[in-house]
Amino acid sequence: MLDNLNKKILKCLQENARMSNSEIGRRIGMSSPAVGERIKKMEDVGLINGYKTIVSPFDVGYQLKAIITLRAFMGKLKPFLSTVKTYNEVLNCYRITGNENIVMEVVLKNQKHLEEFIDQLIVFGETKTQIVLSHVIANNEVVPAS
Repeated sequence: MLDNLNKKILKCLQENARMSNSEIGRRIGMSSPAVGERIKKMEDVGLINGYKTIVSPFDVGYQLKAIITLRAFMGKLKPFLSTVKTYNEVLNCYRITGNENIVMEVVLKNQKHLEEFIDQLIVFGETKTQIVLSHVIANNEVVPAS
């Protein structure tokens, strides 16, 4: 299912999910209907799981991005896992191995908002916070090499 042409199509879609089948076809040397058929097949088998709009947090009022780890107190992990889904600040949340149980990527309006957010978390466990300065790689998707 994932031949070189499909890899090239995926790469184009990851650059711009709104790229037309005609443009993709021009870039990879295929007809627009052939590109559309391949995309449909990749969607049908679950290789392509969807398309989304990525909103810039900074342009909607969030000035800080942070990585917060949480080491849950005994008996607090399950309640946290339910509660974290209600926090609008959380972009991504991962349950991990090691000393900490959770890693979150969050966006916040300012330092005061960060303080208030951490105050909500400390009832669940011990937190560590790192402020993100810049992206080195952003929204990188996995497409196996040719």
